[in-house]
Amino acid sequence: MSEDKPADTAVTAPAEVNAIPNGKGHDSGEEISASAKTPPAEGGVNPHRTENAEANLPESQEFLSGVDDKKTTLFTDFEGKTSFGMSVFNLGNAIMGSGILGLAYAMANTGVVLFLVLLTVVAVLSSYSIHLLLKLSGIVGIRAYEQLGYRAFGTPGKMAAGIAITLQNIGAMSSYLYIVKYEFPLVIQAFLRVDKPAGEWYLNGNYLVMIVSVAVILPLALMKQLGYLGYTSGFSLSCMVFFLVSVIYKKFNTPCPFVDFSFNSTASVLNVSAMDPGGAPDPSCIPKMANLNSQTAYTIPILAFAFVCHPEVLPIYTELRNPTKKKMQHVANISIAVMYCMYFLAALFGYLTFYGEVEAELLHTYSRIDPYDSLILCVRVAVLVAVTLTVPIVLFPVRRAIQQMAFPNKTFNWPRHIAIAVVLLTFINLLVIFAPNILGIFGVIGATSAPCLIFIFPAVFYLRIVPKEEEPMSSFPKIVAVCFAAIGFLFMIMSLSFIIMDWTSGTSNASSGH
Repeated sequence: MSEDKPADTAVTAPAEVNAIPNGKGHDSGEEISASAKTPPAEGGVNPHRTENAEANLPESQEFLSGVDDKKTTLFTDFEGKTSFGMSVFNLGNAIMGSGILGLAYAMANTGVVLFLVLLTVVAVLSSYSIHLLLKLSGIVGIRAYEQLGYRAFGTPGKMAAGIAITLQNIGAMSSYLYIVKYEFPLVIQAFLRVDKPAGEWYLNGNYLVMIVSVAVILPLALMKQLGYLGYTSGFSLSCMVFFLVSVIYKKFNTPCPFVDFSFNSTASVLNVSAMDPGGAPDPSCIPKMANLNSQTAYTIPILAFAFVCHPEVLPIYTELRNPTKKKMQHVANISIAVMYCMYFLAALFGYLTFYGEVEAELLHTYSRIDPYDSLILCVRVAVLVAVTLTVPIVLFPVRRAIQQMAFPNKTFNWPRHIAIAVVLLTFINLLVIFAPNILGIFGVIGATSAPCLIFIFPAVFYLRIVPKEEEPMSSFPKIVAVCFAAIGFLFMIMSLSFIIMDWTSGTSNASSGH
């Protein structure tokens, strides 16, 4: 167990290192002296803790809870500098992903009301899940997701959390690079006004993904600290706000039913009305309030994927100025509320623009109307910039998880730091080049790792770590946690079985991009 100490030294939550004024990071000596100031207060928590308390001291170096009788959490090794507002901004960035591009398609396959209900449920459950994580971190004094797993179940718990974070973030990076592969050629094609590509290499998405990975993502991913990437995350979020404003604007400037550009090159000057000659509204232009079909199976995983920010919650808590559980819960609730509004508006206006014709990747649908629309070209560029700059940020937690799992007793090492980034990016490039469709990525990853990180792990860790003396299994919080874990398992089994049934029945539209 003591072999885990250097792992914390080298790779725990790079986001935390950047706020230290001198930029030194944590040295081993600082950590050991810091943790030595705090007596092991978790005596009765679990056997992993008690059998070797001295060896376990470094486990608590990161998030030190004071002595038993104090309610407030003390940070003796790290002083948070981040304001409340910036913390909301940071967590909002962690939540906001390319999932927003698939939400209009999700709404088309559930209906407006059912989509709103599902989105609300997932948002509330995500907030409760963050509450559990914050409560746990206060009890045991740890602020890294993998180390909560270690405290609850020893090495298997750490490995499970590390693997889930790795899968989740590889899924996120794959979806970001998939957008680069899919959108970048269309943008270049539109700028160059190439109507019929003749196989030019610079219009081949596979080549473009590799070029972007090597030229932009790799250099950013090789930085030692996540703090250097803070500027790019703010820019990413502003790009997504521009995307949302444009989607709302286009709703009022797109006729329904829209005329496909490929069938009629004068579509932009046609005045198409939503009324039939007889005066009745076109049935394809009436929004459905509830709608169930085979594609509905993808909706819940896409929504769950959209709210996963749980590996980032504790590092952001660490950097918060004057941190308390209540304050961090407010940060989480505001972030989730803002993203909830953005998600719903983007889905609603995207759906009300195209109704049943909306595609799995919203921006591609606009190019069917007018490939040379200057506003949509700008939106495409903004989204491409946003997702490209987000990939290195998402890569950091995966590298940390891999180092914690594979090299727990090694200090920071540049060759290994670089090698892991190169191997990860190569693997993700292969995945993106051969993955059939963005839904496959969202659906499968969302159906497996998202329920673990949102529902199952926080609940199971809570049941395991909170002592029975404080809260017996029959107590209300423990019963709620059991139900929460059960929801996670049920949700995972349902989603996976729906997706497998959809694939095997051959009715899936996943390969056709619709």
